[in-house]
Amino acid sequence: MNVFVQLWKSLYSPKDIARFRFQGIGKTIGYLFLLTLLSVLPTFYYASTSLAESIRTTSALLRNDLPPFSIENGELRSEAAEPIHIDQGGFTIVFDSTGKVTRREVERLPNAIALLKHEAVLVAGYQAQHYSYATFPDVTITDEDVRVFIASLQSLLPVLIPLFGLVLYVLACAGKFVSVCLLAFFGLMFAGMLDKKLRYRHTWIMSAYAITLSTVFFALMETVQTIVPYSTFIHWFVSLAVLFLAAKEVPAAVQRND
Repeated sequence: MNVFVQLWKSLYSPKDIARFRFQGIGKTIGYLFLLTLLSVLPTFYYASTSLAESIRTTSALLRNDLPPFSIENGELRSEAAEPIHIDQGGFTIVFDSTGKVTRREVERLPNAIALLKHEAVLVAGYQAQHYSYATFPDVTITDEDVRVFIASLQSLLPVLIPLFGLVLYVLACAGKFVSVCLLAFFGLMFAGMLDKKLRYRHTWIMSAYAITLSTVFFALMETVQTIVPYSTFIHWFVSLAVLFLAAKEVPAAVQRND
């Protein structure tokens, strides 16, 4: 059966998922690779375009909106008398060499990058990372150095974006395989409860197809940029429910012994 037909049937037919249990492990692994690829495409697209846009915007701001500055002896120095706040469509840039803005104020922003008196703060999805200038006490960094660095990043984007995509895909594949391995153990429990003669090999293959519905759903939600609360719980609940229904479709005595 064509792999795309299998994907379609796995969205709605536990009976077909039960039938897939006799196919080769190699074909199932190939299916998981394809399913993972489809699931990471929306994330890769939005993340890569956001990265490219952020670098472009930062480069423009350094040229046009921020005053000349330097970072020396663990401090940000410039001639600006007041903090500078720049909002770029939900992404905030804060520049403060006066010491008036605190890290806590920056952490309340959803997405931001801040150059403060003694540290840089990066916030993405309300998750903050802090980088103290004191880490490099003997290094002087100027706005020109930052512009050169940003320009270097722009020139490296044709390499960085595919590399990011590869790392994202490898990590997603690892996560999918771990999920399927864990789900397969639940499949054995279902087999015992339902008095079905299934081996781990069978439940592993069925689990690979049982996660299809949940994976496609969250890929669609990512495509339309919709946040689904309790996503991990929903993923496992749906996958377990589909696997349970598929196990029910297995005959009480498996005819083929492999």
